[in-house]
Amino acid sequence: MGIPSPSDEVVQIVHGDSAGDPTVVTVSCPDKTGLGCDLCRLVLLFGLNVLKGDMSTDGRWCYIVLWVAASRRGRPPVAWDLLKERLVDLCPVPAPFGVDSAYLAAAGLQEPAGEPQVFLLKFCCYDRMGLLHDVTCVLCEMELTIRRVKVSTTPDGRVMDLFFITDARELLHTKSRREEAYEKLQSVLGDSVTSCEIESATEDMSSCLQASALLSPLVLEQMFSEVDVIEEQSSRSRSDSRLSVTMDNSLSPAHTLIQIQCGDHKGLLYDIMRTVKDCNIQISYGRFYAGQKGRCEVDLFAVQSDGKKILDQQKQRTMCSRLRTELLRPLRVALVNRGPDAELLVANPVEVSGKGRPLVFYDITLALKNLHRRVFLAEIGRHVVDDREWEVYRVHLGEDDHELSCSVRSKIVDGVTNMLMGWD
Repeated sequence: MGIPSPSDEVVQIVHGDSAGDPTVVTVSCPDKTGLGCDLCRLVLLFGLNVLKGDMSTDGRWCYIVLWVAASRRGRPPVAWDLLKERLVDLCPVPAPFGVDSAYLAAAGLQEPAGEPQVFLLKFCCYDRMGLLHDVTCVLCEMELTIRRVKVSTTPDGRVMDLFFITDARELLHTKSRREEAYEKLQSVLGDSVTSCEIESATEDMSSCLQASALLSPLVLEQMFSEVDVIEEQSSRSRSDSRLSVTMDNSLSPAHTLIQIQCGDHKGLLYDIMRTVKDCNIQISYGRFYAGQKGRCEVDLFAVQSDGKKILDQQKQRTMCSRLRTELLRPLRVALVNRGPDAELLVANPVEVSGKGRPLVFYDITLALKNLHRRVFLAEIGRHVVDDREWEVYRVHLGEDDHELSCSVRSKIVDGVTNMLMGWD
């Protein structure tokens, strides 16, 4: 595989010739562990669907091409220049001529990325339909990542919202960046806002990021049990979502071929790549294709971390089972009773690196806005279930909704699920 000259662009974005044609995103840079997962996560964060993809690496340099299309469901226009900038930021910097970049990373000579500074956004205003989603939309557009949220509504219809956020641009400590945030929040909060401030989160505040109310045994059983997962999904899904995951060691002398056939959903390629990354499997070559009828085909030529094929039968079974589970249930959605309230719960697995799935809270609040459902309380917390960390979103729909009919409950769950999965 040839290494591009210094004059070549690390990231290229080429738009289609006519409306409806996909945009081609090309990345050519030094390889690093989990790079494919990180790129797919960023593409998902910008509201893009991957229609087709090719990726290859020789262990030192990688070449990735993604054909993407913008989601049409309530999303703002894609900031393509900003996407390119963020993709470049993810790519490792080429090492000087004659120096092995992998050696530099292993020797600790490349400076690792530090933990982003956490800030507390606090505002108070009168409640209205869709308020929480409108605020979330502003934060997403400004590249302010929501780490945790605490939303509460008083009996007189006022809301006190606390958002623990980080800034992808690392400028929230500056006066100009905060004033920009105040101005954009004011545009959606209107004259009803009585206070709005952003401050650096203290150590005591930051500790709240780890604190979260315990989940009941009923919720744990309903959301995290893997019993009859396949049968459950088959009964609820369309015929074109049948899932097949196989491994073959006979087609390549150096790689194990992982073949996946499944129904499409938003973030599918990200779910595959994060699972492969968390299982410490390396992809040498991969091909992804999403057909017009909602069927996807994926071929991955993979090796273990030691560079050898996956020959152990138990490892093969474990890997196939993990992929099936992650693709059948990338997110868990349930509606339960909690005292007088109806509580919507959404859970998604956290990567081993500590990153959660992007835009989950955005999609939840957008779905509830479309369903004309008010949010009384909302929280984001992390829980360890069966030695695995999950990000759990808990949304109380208010005292008026505790006696929802079965049909209304089903409509809420289906509406949120469809928004999260990108289904019509």
